[in-house]
Amino acid sequence: MARIVPSQVVEVIQNLFRGVESQQHFTVPKPMSNHLAAIVDLVDRVPDELVRLDPRDFTLLRLSVAAIRNQLEDWRVSDATFSELAAIANLGGHPVALIRAALEKCPDESPTPETAELEFIDDEPLRDSIRLDMSAADGALTQGDWKGATVLCGSAIEALLLWALQKQENRNAGALTTAVAALVSSQTLTRDPSPNPEAWGLHEYVEVAAHLNLIRDDTATLVRLAKGFRNLIHPGRAARLGQKCDRAMALGALAAVAAVARDLTPQDPRHCVEAGHPARGRGKPDAG
Repeated sequence: MARIVPSQVVEVIQNLFRGVESQQHFTVPKPMSNHLAAIVDLVDRVPDELVRLDPRDFTLLRLSVAAIRNQLEDWRVSDATFSELAAIANLGGHPVALIRAALEKCPDESPTPETAELEFIDDEPLRDSIRLDMSAADGALTQGDWKGATVLCGSAIEALLLWALQKQENRNAGALTTAVAALVSSQTLTRDPSPNPEAWGLHEYVEVAAHLNLIRDDTATLVRLAKGFRNLIHPGRAARLGQKCDRAMALGALAAVAAVARDLTPQDPRHCVEAGHPARGRGKPDAG
């Protein structure tokens, strides 16, 4: 079944029923029943995660779809060729107009329900953006787009680690400067990065985050591998190394972003003790 997004249904309604959004006395005659059937079919194809409405609008949407279905059934068994689907008083408008108005409020993108919630990120737009990248990476993997999945995972990892490092700096001013100095001294970092962490790359993010014990050692290893996979996106490097992005690399990148999200999610210390392992590997502090 084809995936349909809300804006596509809105566009179809506007093309089939021009001016419906502004007409007070709008009717649809029986000869246009195929138009109505197409609308309810398209609405049914919109994924549940994209129908993000408050209870009132969601109820109006479902009642409008039901009203159209009932009218189509009446027409199927009736000989009333010129009967019409008009505004319904208890709905407060015409079903077609109400469907259009409801779907116009819905996004065309939304993370799948299986995507990590990332509730520890208190910046809602940032949280939604990262979750969209993670969800899109899963979708790209399903569709065999190894390169797309790897790039999206890298983007999500960078955003998660940057958020964690900035939170750490807010709690402990100077923590990043001290960590960078130690990493440069040990030659883990070969040069001083920009004083603004937003200008860093994935290499700086993972090494500083690992040094500050914000992520586990095994997670840092996964991220370093994902960084290497991401480098293969560049044609010149891939040609030199004779490698290309494949399913194994995409899976590795997905594992890395999942591990980072896990490590940054606050843990209940009692649960961790009962489970026989610490919350952050080697007694690592909570990043959230």
